Amino acid sequence: MLSSLAIGDFSRATHLTVKTLRHYHETGLLEPAQIDPQTGYRRYTTEQIQVAQIIRRFRDLDMPLIQIRAVLAAPDVQARNELIAAHLKRLESDLARTQTAVASLRNLLEAPTPAVEIGHRKVDQMTAAAVREVIHVDDALSWLSGALGELHAALAAQRVTFNGPAGGLFSNALFSHARGEATVFVPCDGNVRAVGRVTTLVIPAVEIATLVHKGSHDNIDLAYGSLAAYVTRHALAVEGPLREYYLAGPQDTPDMSAWRTEIGWPIFQTG
Repeated sequence: MLSSLAIGDFSRATHLTVKTLRHYHETGLLEPAQIDPQTGYRRYTTEQIQVAQIIRRFRDLDMPLIQIRAVLAAPDVQARNELIAAHLKRLESDLARTQTAVASLRNLLEAPTPAVEIGHRKVDQMTAAAVREVIHVDDALSWLSGALGELHAALAAQRVTFNGPAGGLFSNALFSHARGEATVFVPCDGNVRAVGRVTTLVIPAVEIATLVHKGSHDNIDLAYGSLAAYVTRHALAVEGPLREYYLAGPQDTPDMSAWRTEIGWPIFQTG
């Protein structure tokens, strides 16, 4: 059988909740590649990641599930594109809101999957100023921005020097159930006096497979998908929160094309 992922890992790879994936299965839109007859556990192949990403973008375009099913079942490219064009025409009055999703969808449908550079690295244990809360996935970006601002303000006020890029830890539940624990941190020299939401936290050591996403976070799920496919094909994945490191972001430049986010997927030690 092709490389496969449990539904939780597939959820993390595609940013679709487990509840949504089960619904897509029940409606026949995206069926698992395998269902354990004893436990009922669903498994998906890495080849289904792109299908899930396409479905996610159609949903971003408010396309009903029945129309998405028709697109996926279209007999040829022309028929598929005619269905897509008809829906896009209905969205022209709200093009500003949908422009990003349309461009991303076209890239997925028409362009070959670009080659990505994936690395491995060991992250040592570190002391960091951190904000940790349970959040909803829809609030993740605004929460991240606010938490980073609070962290940098606390470090500046206490004259504590940061010694590495800011990062984030994201629990499986945040991806699987749309609500879970998130931690944003800034490595620093010494402890930070607790103020507001800011506290000192020891970030554990881990070995990760890494991929650097370029640009805004609008299409960061594509990078997650590529990284998930890689660690699954190579049987490297282990349990643990996913990580992000903000090598360049809004705190550095307003130019979103210059943003760089390193995604880290925990793997077992390769030596």
